[in-house]
Amino acid sequence: MNLSGLKPPAGQTRLKKRVGRGMGSGTGKTSGRGHKGQKAVSGFGQKRGFEGGQMPLHRRLPKRGFTNIFKKQFAIVNLGRLEKLEGDVFNADKLTELGVIHKLGAGLKILGAGQLTRPITVEAHHFSKSAAEKIAKAGGQAQVIGSTA
Repeated sequence: MNLSGLKPPAGQTRLKKRVGRGMGSGTGKTSGRGHKGQKAVSGFGQKRGFEGGQMPLHRRLPKRGFTNIFKKQFAIVNLGRLEKLEGDVFNADKLTELGVIHKLGAGLKILGAGQLTRPITVEAHHFSKSAAEKIAKAGGQAQVIGSTA
C-alpha cells in the first residue's frame, strides 16, 4: 500500500461553494443571503443566545440556589482504602505517591467508611468522628496537621 495513492471514496468530497459568481451558479447576486435584513449585511455577527430581541431563554428561566466561591475541596480517603494499602504510616505525600489521591486541594480528610483491623498512623488535616474512633480502636494514631488553605 502506498500512502500517496490513498484517496476518499467516490462521492465523498464536494467542491467548495463559490458565492457571488453569476446568476447561473445558483448563488449569484445576493450570494445566498436573501434580500435586505440584518443577516444580509457584511460584518454581521450574533451573540450566543440572541433570540431576535425576544427575552432569551437563559433570562426567562428562574435562578435558584447558591454557589459558594470560597468552598474548600478536600482530598478524601476512606479507612477501607487505607486498610488495603501496605505500610503503617500514611500522610498526604505517601498517598499521592501510592496514587490514592491526585490533587490535595485544601487538605486531606479521612472518612470512616470501611473497617480497620491493624494499627496505623495517619497524618491528615481533618478526620471524621467515626474515622478517628476506628483508628484509635484499632490501636493506631490520628494526627491532625495544620491546614494548607
